[in-house]
Amino acid sequence: MTMADLVRPVRKPFERLFDALIDPGRGERTMALLLLGYAGAWTVYAVVAKGGRDIHFAIGDLVAQVREVALGTPKHPPLSGWLLRGWFAVMPAEPWAYYLLAVMLATVGLWIAWRVGAHYLSADKRVAGIALLTLVPFYNFQVFDFHSNTMLIPLSAATTWWFLRSLETRRAGWAILAGIGAGAALLVKYWPVFLLAGLGLAALSDRRRGSYFRSPAPWLTVAVGAVVLAPHIAWVVTHRLEPFSYAIGASPATYVEAARYAIGFIVGIVGFIAAPIVVGLIAARPSVAAIGDTLCPSEPIRRTVAVAFAAPLLIAALAAIILKAKIGASWTMSGMTLLPIVLLSSPLLTVTRRAAVGLLALAVVYPLLMAAASPGIAIAIHRPGVTDYASHYRLIAEAVGSAWHARTDQPLRVVGGYTDIVDGIDFYFENTPAILDVVTPSRTPDVDDERIKHQGIAIVCPAPETPCVQAMHGYAARFANAKIEDVALARRHFGALDTPVHYLILTIPPQP
Repeated sequence: MTMADLVRPVRKPFERLFDALIDPGRGERTMALLLLGYAGAWTVYAVVAKGGRDIHFAIGDLVAQVREVALGTPKHPPLSGWLLRGWFAVMPAEPWAYYLLAVMLATVGLWIAWRVGAHYLSADKRVAGIALLTLVPFYNFQVFDFHSNTMLIPLSAATTWWFLRSLETRRAGWAILAGIGAGAALLVKYWPVFLLAGLGLAALSDRRRGSYFRSPAPWLTVAVGAVVLAPHIAWVVTHRLEPFSYAIGASPATYVEAARYAIGFIVGIVGFIAAPIVVGLIAARPSVAAIGDTLCPSEPIRRTVAVAFAAPLLIAALAAIILKAKIGASWTMSGMTLLPIVLLSSPLLTVTRRAAVGLLALAVVYPLLMAAASPGIAIAIHRPGVTDYASHYRLIAEAVGSAWHARTDQPLRVVGGYTDIVDGIDFYFENTPAILDVVTPSRTPDVDDERIKHQGIAIVCPAPETPCVQAMHGYAARFANAKIEDVALARRHFGALDTPVHYLILTIPPQP
């Protein structure tokens, strides 16, 4: 019996799945079901493997920023917070609920990439392209922690799809959808301005630019996007450009430092997409001519797609140097929609049926294997303790609540701590209190000594975090009714305790 005879029974289910995906009558339904399974497997992985930690502190920060429906926040546009607050209004305040949401958003992004691929790739390359895209960690591992960037995945994908359809057809419907998508993406985070700049450059470089810009399509897109953004822009102007001030305040001091971040940004992107590139090279075994045609497409339409993919990344790197701003490669997680087309659309590149079925099998088996391995991964992550004290947020909130109610029957309206702690624990209080960042109080200007005097406050600091503890003692010295307690907290997960941590809790009940 040969190796081929041993492998054949294993390949048969994937052969049938591949046939269903390339069948015009069954392909869309089959991919939808396949992506549902993909979402289920990665949700199981996240819930189990990351079950020893609480909600990511950045999620707590977003939810805290939108306690009331507002058109903006001091740090970001409001749409991410609205979505999270609405989600947790109907779902329990548990990490698994966010993991489910995050994986759903990433999966919708994959479905949109599948739809876009139909216009540029043959049926077999379209299947191979989505299989390769699932190897990018932005569609699995990275989505579990990066909040606004995660939410941008489907919005940026939809905006890209609708823009390209508008450029090709110049129909009003696609143009209006592109404007809605662009405005909604900017209401999540300002980062998509680079996506829009890149798409604009792609339109200018396209040979159809004359007919496109003479049509109503681009102006409809701009007008609709402006209408979607107008209320938020008005809010930003009336609030002294607070979100922009926040972004500028996080910038490095020199052009050299900014250039170093920009280089790291490009290197990081290459690292994130290295797996699909390497696996694609192994599967397709392209010639030198095919590689050259991939890097510099000979066909005008493929060149437009390549510009739409690469230009936002290069513009962002250049803008970061000019503005002396820090940027991270993980921020590009919403910009991978066109990667399968860039990698596989060259007519000089051939993906055999055998290779395409192999890629499909890898894409199906990989998340299932990770879900099966998740209990062991959970223990390996949990025992030494996770970063940012993230396994203790709920326990800290309970300890703070107990310390507070032992001293007063008044509700806890303000909690304090340093950034990661206070953002993480705020999520777990029944009535979300206001927060005070004791290390960077300018981040939370709504809480001052006068408010503390009338409403009181509970401040918590991990004992090893000296700046936080020093700030806590400063507040204790200013209020005569202050009391500091010491608690040790450890969390059990899969029968294993993580490393215990001592926390100091300062309570200052409201003064009469």
